[in-house]
Amino acid sequence: MNKLNKIGVSALCGSLAAISAAQAGDLTVTGGADLTWVSLTKQVTGNPIGMGSNYGLAGSGELDNGWSVALSIAMTNANAYSNASVTIGVPGLGDILINQGGSGTGINRMDDMTPTVWEEADGAGLSAGITSIAGTSGGATIELTPSATPDGLTAHIAWSPDSDDEPASDKTGGGDSGVLGAGWDITLEATSDLHGLEGLTVYGGLSNVDRHQNAAANNGDSKEQVIGIKYAAGGFTVGYQTSNDEVGTTANNEYDNTSYSITFNVNDDLSIGYGHVESDKSGDANDAEADSIQAAYTMGGATFRIAEVDVENSAYAAAGDNEATIISLGLAF
Repeated sequence: MNKLNKIGVSALCGSLAAISAAQAGDLTVTGGADLTWVSLTKQVTGNPIGMGSNYGLAGSGELDNGWSVALSIAMTNANAYSNASVTIGVPGLGDILINQGGSGTGINRMDDMTPTVWEEADGAGLSAGITSIAGTSGGATIELTPSATPDGLTAHIAWSPDSDDEPASDKTGGGDSGVLGAGWDITLEATSDLHGLEGLTVYGGLSNVDRHQNAAANNGDSKEQVIGIKYAAGGFTVGYQTSNDEVGTTANNEYDNTSYSITFNVNDDLSIGYGHVESDKSGDANDAEADSIQAAYTMGGATFRIAEVDVENSAYAAAGDNEATIISLGLAF
């Protein structure tokens, strides 16, 4: 996205002043809009027109002690606060991310990393209602990305004191806590700089989250794992991954998910792809799954996208079949 405006700040935010005085930096505003048209085949579509308008604030600077600091605040539709994060870079240690309200930390960043030209197979506008790995991402999270790893290996270590307590704002803690307690995630991603095979990426992760044993419905902690592979050659990229989620409840407490996809860059502007995702819920005969064929064409700051999506047994229900055509125009400004 292009920069809308820059605001000079002597410190990224007041809460960082206690660490050290910061050098002057810039707070950058970025924005975008998405326009969509959805047509359902097996259900009443209703209003087919959708619109999304989001913007974000980002700033960075350096403290007197040599630490780097980056601030990110996301605002969603209707100017609603979405999430905020502060990343502190400590020389010799790595990056420390403090995240409030945002996903994509810990093992959640690997819920589906198979290649796409637009979105995951069930993420373009018609969901399959699949329970995917989440780890500690539902609560405020502290994540370390250590710098002392071999070239080509990226590690993330995340911890949350309460893995399903998402604060209402980034200024205060507290809030309503659910059945999940403290938890940790570890993820690893290896590229050719480590293993030597050009175009190959291998990744995996583990998570363990305490589940309060205060109800008959809970009988264990939440345990998750994922492993996947991506390979790019020429204009083609293929990917495959599997994940397992042991929820820790007495009934239907395990989900085995599989995703695979292939994409092709026709040229610098046009890409096409196919993706598939399915989920086997223990004790349930109905596997939820989705198939999607997608294309995306970029022209300047505009991206035209189309997806044909076929969902079976949405939310693991036998009557949850549907098909959809989704057309989208994304505008970055």
